[in-house]
Amino acid sequence: MKQETGIVYGIGNPLIDVIVNVSFEDLGMLGLHKGTMNLISTEKREELVSFIKTKKTPSYSCGGSCPNTVITLSAMGIESILAGKIGPDEYGNIYRSQLSLLGVKDNLAVSANPTGSSIILVSPDSDRTMNTYLGANRDFSPDDIVESDLTRADFFHFTGYMWDTDNQKATVKKALELAHANGVKVSFDIADMFAVGRYHDSFLDLIRNHCDIVFANKEEARSMFDNYDAYECCRSMGKLCETAVVKNGKKGSYISHRGKITEIPVQGPETAVDTTGAGDTYAAGFLYGQCKGFDIEKSGFIASLLAGQIIKQTGAQFSKEKANSLRAQLEAL
Repeated sequence: MKQETGIVYGIGNPLIDVIVNVSFEDLGMLGLHKGTMNLISTEKREELVSFIKTKKTPSYSCGGSCPNTVITLSAMGIESILAGKIGPDEYGNIYRSQLSLLGVKDNLAVSANPTGSSIILVSPDSDRTMNTYLGANRDFSPDDIVESDLTRADFFHFTGYMWDTDNQKATVKKALELAHANGVKVSFDIADMFAVGRYHDSFLDLIRNHCDIVFANKEEARSMFDNYDAYECCRSMGKLCETAVVKNGKKGSYISHRGKITEIPVQGPETAVDTTGAGDTYAAGFLYGQCKGFDIEKSGFIASLLAGQIIKQTGAQFSKEKANSLRAQLEAL
């Protein structure tokens, strides 16, 4: 380890989560179907931003899959760095300000395009209609990497969402080269079943030739290896990389490390309040254990513990009070 507590460098899509309460009539007026997730155009984003100004003050939080992971790691006391791209606008300023308050080192570059956002409209039945605008994230390029920060890290973490534009793909490839040249372990969260469909062969190449740790949920693993058995998927992925993790929902998870498979039991409730960010939090817990030098079973236990806690609440990040309580619990292990 380069330092006792480990350092994690993440490249991801910084998306400002904007949460606002709306009526069923509002959703109809906006032409949105309740409970869906929509990738929206610049024009639709402008329409929603104007609409939000007519409502009570919305809440803002730092979002995005990789950002959720590094934010949780920071809350648990691990030095964490986030690289990505924001716009020169109010949402970008909010994101940067909150990231600072959360203790994550800011490697965010600035684009001429608006900051990426997820505008979340909560209807009276508590259902969420999500409207995601990638914005500035699509412009993240190899020159935006702060090499001095990446090369001093112990782990470089990224997700399958970074494979959707040529710019982002080139950036990850440069980061992988720097990681390999400087002894930085590579952690990859597949993160999206539909990305597997788009980039199946590319992801197999990434896992086989570039990654030390790979995370997949059962749906992503099934799509990757054409097998409904999570254990068998873990075994197959474990032949391609040193450490393969397959999350199997309420049944727990499997971790293959150097060919040996360990089953990790669930540490959470039978019924989840909100599963948003559960996989991101699991990855944070596992990387926490690895940063601390724990073995695979203990790292998996911590991953399951944190994921089990995040699904008890609404939202993908812990409150400061909850994070401090969990951090104390982990430090006592």
